[in-house]
Amino acid sequence: MSQEEKFQKIAADVLTAVGGKDNVSLVTHCMTRLRLNLKDESIPNQEEIKKIPGVIGVVNTGGQLQIIIGQSVPKVYSAFCKAAGIAEQSALNENLDEKKEKLTPKRIGSNILNYLSGSMTPMIPAMITAAMFKTVQVIIGPDMLGIAGTDSNIYMLCSFMYSAFFYFLPIFLGFTAAKKLNMNPIMGLYAAALLLVPDFMALADSGTAFTVYGIPAPVNNYSQTVLPVILTIWVMSYIDRFFRKVVPDVLSTIFAPFLTMVVMVPLELCLFAPLGSILGGYVGNGLLAFGNVGGFIAVAVVAALWEFLVMTGMHQVLIVFGITAMMTNGVDNFVLTAGGYATWAAFGMALGAFLRLKNKSEKSLSLGYFISGILGGVTEPVLYGIGFKYKRPFIAMAIGGFCGGLYAGITGVGTYVMGATNFLAVLGYVGGGTANMINGCIGVAISLVVSAVLTYLFGFTAEDLKAE
Repeated sequence: MSQEEKFQKIAADVLTAVGGKDNVSLVTHCMTRLRLNLKDESIPNQEEIKKIPGVIGVVNTGGQLQIIIGQSVPKVYSAFCKAAGIAEQSALNENLDEKKEKLTPKRIGSNILNYLSGSMTPMIPAMITAAMFKTVQVIIGPDMLGIAGTDSNIYMLCSFMYSAFFYFLPIFLGFTAAKKLNMNPIMGLYAAALLLVPDFMALADSGTAFTVYGIPAPVNNYSQTVLPVILTIWVMSYIDRFFRKVVPDVLSTIFAPFLTMVVMVPLELCLFAPLGSILGGYVGNGLLAFGNVGGFIAVAVVAALWEFLVMTGMHQVLIVFGITAMMTNGVDNFVLTAGGYATWAAFGMALGAFLRLKNKSEKSLSLGYFISGILGGVTEPVLYGIGFKYKRPFIAMAIGGFCGGLYAGITGVGTYVMGATNFLAVLGYVGGGTANMINGCIGVAISLVVSAVLTYLFGFTAEDLKAE
């Protein structure tokens, strides 16, 4: 049997086991898993599916049946789509008349996490690749080996390769989120790209006011943000569905997407895009007020929450406060210090996942996340590749950050230099003398080790590990 025939047989057997194409409402895949949303989840027998040659395991999570195939999943996916008679990278039309599942708090939470995970997971290969270029840049740069100066072409090229993904992260996310919600992914790209139009970004730099249909639109730099696009595409999917229902078919191709964008532009630019900054203002000011009375506990709390604030873009107020404190007093004992320990806790999450996971692909990715973090100072791959995927490691990371921040707060650790976010970040403690340096490094070790150990022990469910 040829490889192609092998993949075709796996696909055919899986399709039969899940109740045939009439029972499939959505089919996608990630790096190792065939992901199926089924109309009747009671039909598949997971034990029978596991017996299919070529199937490594089966997981049912977030209302989605995930069949673990391994690295050959794209080929099985293609064969599955062909057997089911549907186009690749698209979903079967939902039966709008079928009875909808009752929404419970648990189901709502599961749907949100499923949406976030399904939007983030496809970006992991590009994300880790960009992070590795950042790592190479740091290694060859003047702060380490000194092979290339900051003005050398190879150094700048590595920077370009990193920015090509992370600067334009909203655009990539617009594509994957739209696919996840069964929208035209090009429209998702279009909506996300609006946030990064050069002239619009120039308004943010100049502080020029801007309105949409007369509605004030706060202008910020939305590069590397996640929350604006996640909210925009989610709401846009409902508006797009509405116009495709009400606009006559003969006019739908032109006017449905146009009217969708007419409605979405003020929502996106006036509400969803600045929402991170608005919420960040409230959260940031609240945490700063807490910092004035909370003492060392405040450092621990911010260290626990920091990476979550970064992911939603709500950390800007705190950064401004930290920079101001450093410029005024020469040291920051609160924000930048707490953020540093949160970063080390994220690295610990990657290390714990690497030590715990058994699947070679997931294990190698986790190691890549750790290396790109510890050398390149990049946390996004581990946050989206492990945190969003498995959920529990986020708790371990928060506890690790809290413990490291708590020690730093008690011992009065201060950050004197704002610069590197990789292992060289510990040099920021040097300005405070030997005791500050020692206590700073102990806090780093606490954050890293606690996060790694908790991720190893409690970061994965039995079902996650069984699936590996």
